[in-house]
Parts: sequence; C-alpha cells; structure tokens
Amino acid sequence: MITDDRVILGLLAAVLAFVFFTRDREGWQKFYIFVPIILVCYLVPSLMVTFGLINVDDSNLWPIAKDYFLPAALFLMTLSIDMRGILGLGPKALIMFFTATIGIVIGGPIALWIVAQFDPAIVGSGADAAWRGLATLAGSWIGGGANQTAMLEVYGYNIENYSALIAVDIIVANIWMAFLLYGAGDSKRVDGWLKADSSSIDALRDKMASYTASVERVASANDYVLLFGATFAVVGLCHLGGSALGSFFAGLWGEEATLASSFFWVVVISTTLGLAASFTKARNLEGVGASKFGTVFIFLLVAVIGTKMNILKIADAPSFMVIGLIWMLIHTILLLTVARIIRAPFFFVAVGSKANVGGAASAPVVAAAFHPALAPVGVLLAVLGYAVGTYAAILCAAMMAQVG
Repeated sequence: MITDDRVILGLLAAVLAFVFFTRDREGWQKFYIFVPIILVCYLVPSLMVTFGLINVDDSNLWPIAKDYFLPAALFLMTLSIDMRGILGLGPKALIMFFTATIGIVIGGPIALWIVAQFDPAIVGSGADAAWRGLATLAGSWIGGGANQTAMLEVYGYNIENYSALIAVDIIVANIWMAFLLYGAGDSKRVDGWLKADSSSIDALRDKMASYTASVERVASANDYVLLFGATFAVVGLCHLGGSALGSFFAGLWGEEATLASSFFWVVVISTTLGLAASFTKARNLEGVGASKFGTVFIFLLVAVIGTKMNILKIADAPSFMVIGLIWMLIHTILLLTVARIIRAPFFFVAVGSKANVGGAASAPVVAAAFHPALAPVGVLLAVLGYAVGTYAAILCAAMMAQVG
C-alpha cells in the first residue's frame, strides 16, 4: 500500500496522462463515449483507494489541491468570463439551484423517518441523537465544510460518532457526482428526455470558445511567467485576505459562523478577482491559455477528490448510509421533476445540485464536464450555496429534530 504523497501524486498524474493520451486513439473513442473522460479521472483514483493500492488517510494532497489548485483554477477560469452571457442564461439556473436546496432540506427528515420505521434505534437521544449528526450532513450538502463544522458546533453531536457521518458525506455525495459526470457526457440525450432548450447554454459556450480563439497566440516564456506569476500572486492574496477576514468575523460571531471560514473567503476573493480582471486587458491572457491551465488544475482536483472515496467504508455505518442514499434520491427526484416541468437543461440540474452538495470544489468540475468555458457558472452558484447553507441547514435540523 502506497502512502507517500509524492508517489501518489505521480500515480494520479499518470492516470490523467493515460486518459488524455488515449482519448483520441482508435478503439478507445467508443469507450469514452459511454464512460466520460472526467468520470474515468475521478473513478480510477477512487478504485486505487478502495482496493488498497494507495492509502490517503494521512495524505496532504487534498489540502494542497484545495488551497493551491482550486483558487488558481477559479481565477483562471473566471478571467475570460462573459458576465452578460451568464446573466443571459435566465432564471432557470436559480430555480434549479434553490430546488436542489429544498431537496436537501426536506430530504433529511423524510429519509430519517423512513429508516426509523425499520431501525428505531437509529434515532438516538441526547448528544447521540441522529438528527444532530445529520444536521452536519445538511450543512455540508447545502453549503460546504464551513457550514458542516458550524452545525457540529451548534448542535453538539457526539464527536466519537462523527466519522460515520463523514463517510456518508463523502461516499454518497461522490456517488451522485459520478452519475452527474456520466450524464454530462450524454447531456443531449438527457436534455431530450427533459424536453429542455439548451440553446442559451450552447450560445454562451460557443461565444466564450470563440473569444478564446480570437485572442489565441503563440505563447512565449514571458507570457507563461506573467500568467503563472499573476495566478499564484492571486492565490497568495486570497489566503492573506481569507485569513484576515475569517479572523475578523470569528471575533464578531464566533468560530462556527460561515463567514469565519477562511476557505469561504478564499473562494470569494479568487472568484471576485477573476471577475474583476475579466473587465480589463488581463482578459487577453486567455490568448496564452489561461482557461486551459485552469482546466489542468480542475482535472488535478478531480483526481485528488477521487482519492477521498473508499466504497468499502459503506459497511461502517449502514443505517446512516441508507439515510444518506434515500436523502440524495429525494434530492434527485425533486430536481428532475422540476427540471422536466420547467424544461431546464441538464446542465442546470447538475450544476445547481453540485453547487449545493459539492460547493466550490465540485461545482466548477461538473460545469467543466459540459465544457471548460462553462466552469465559471458553477463557481458563481457555489458561492451562493455558501451564503444560504447555514440557514437552510438549521431549518433542516429543526425538521429532523421533530422526527427524533
């Protein structure tokens, strides 16, 4: 079993290299029609963990990916954004986002009630009450890690049992992500079933791709130094500002507040600086490959995220895992029902869901699976998820408490 991060990163890079080497090779093309490339980049690392090739229990790859790759990708992907085009996507994006939120809020108490009919002991009491632990899941699936931690502090769930909820969070959310990535690879067929008009998304994608082509040029070493120098200067600035703002709000409202999370501010600052730069001449950095390098960082993120999922851990908390699966199923059914009613494209279903369930680490990944130029849409919705996460999780927790 490999535990050395340097070796693990080399294996993940080798997986990405193999996938992109074979993507246009005869014989592999048919395979990638049925199994999207981004899904392979996600699933292979997860299988490495599941079958014991690598062990990431003490790995620092995720903190590195989250703290370096993610803000760099957010900045680079938003640098060439067409803000008017995104606003032109219309209200369906917000409708699907809030539908996803509602699905999590009502799914929790319904799932807990269903499982409690077969396993009454799951309800628990006091600090071991299931609803207290599931409140942390609601915080994670509506906002993110900061909201999850806030719910743990607010409701005082027994920390000794918390690892089971972490397993449910990671496994169920990533199983759902796998389905979304698969759907992204065949989105036209799904849109046909939803009777959706995806013309506005196609227009935005084509417009952003056309802009990239119009400013593209042969890059020099100076161009790359400028691009990476600016990008990682922004990453450093994001962490400097994130730490300062997190500490400031922690002093005002306590460590459990969403705004006390430095990661929240890293996401907000990197996105804001990218958006601001898109209105300046810095947008021309797209011509030397800004979004392409952003895509590289996103695929590295995908591979590292894949290592967080060990399918065998489902056996550690069977009742909680069943609750999580039912909960996600309710979320999914509501999303697809509303999407079919309003004829929303699958893109809005996928990104609206992951902006809640996955946050800034996953929403741009799913959006980029449709097209790299669409990643900024996922970023913007993910920031909205952070904003409403705590409030919606509190509402969900109050409803689950009534079941217990």
